[in-house]
Amino acid sequence: MSQNVTRRTLLASAALLATSALAACAGSGAKGSDEPGSSTLTVAASPSPHAEILNDFAAPILAEQGITLDVREYTDYILPNQDTTSGEVDCNYFQHLNYLSNYNEENGTDLVSVGKIHFEPMGVFAGRSSDLANIADGATIAIPNDATNEGRALLLLQDQGVIKLSDDAGITATPNDIVDNPHNVKFVEQEAAVLPSTLADADFSVINGNYAIDAGLTLADAVAQESADSDVIKNEYANVIVTTPDKAEDSRIAALVAALTTDDFKAYLADTFGDAVQAAF
Repeated sequence: MSQNVTRRTLLASAALLATSALAACAGSGAKGSDEPGSSTLTVAASPSPHAEILNDFAAPILAEQGITLDVREYTDYILPNQDTTSGEVDCNYFQHLNYLSNYNEENGTDLVSVGKIHFEPMGVFAGRSSDLANIADGATIAIPNDATNEGRALLLLQDQGVIKLSDDAGITATPNDIVDNPHNVKFVEQEAAVLPSTLADADFSVINGNYAIDAGLTLADAVAQESADSDVIKNEYANVIVTTPDKAEDSRIAALVAALTTDDFKAYLADTFGDAVQAAF
């Protein structure tokens, strides 16, 4: 074989190897969980109880089915939905139905719930004061500032006789909807995630279940809590698995939902979280 032919052959081989290497690099950068038939399911979740549930309860069950659960923890309420929409993660587990509906409306997205899993009763926790029934005039109560949880907190305070809301306020209530505030309570609106850390700065704080758990608080510590039997709680505030419409029937996500809607899961919740996290199915 001539020198020129050999050189051409070598150059062609080198080009082929380079192309293969580039393809391999491209493949390594792709998200495995986005590929059809992938055995990895990537889920965005709040640290507790969501990520804890996924890692401790769901992951071993899915592993038996050949599915690796990749749990990515988030401490805010925006990025998990953004990353689900973009495909950075396959689905998320951190929000309730009302929040999902509000998020879709405000952001023009079409994320969908594929299963109700649990709900976390919201509680009123003592800060500088401890007697909610005899709350002092001018007391300060910290509440979540996001559109869905703020109304929920105010409804709880109304149930406790602290305030009265207008008849049409409902779950979207804000302090502007208060029509009777006999003790001139002052409301401090804060991000839900920071409420446990600022508890000592208010007389009381109304805290979401997941953030209370993160801070080592339980419903036993609360001076008041939502009724777990409330239809509003179950229908509006059940925590759900959320994904995009094109993944709504993904077999990996279906396997996750199936794992988290069993009697064994109910027993796990009771043993692990008591009444702070309850099954929503």
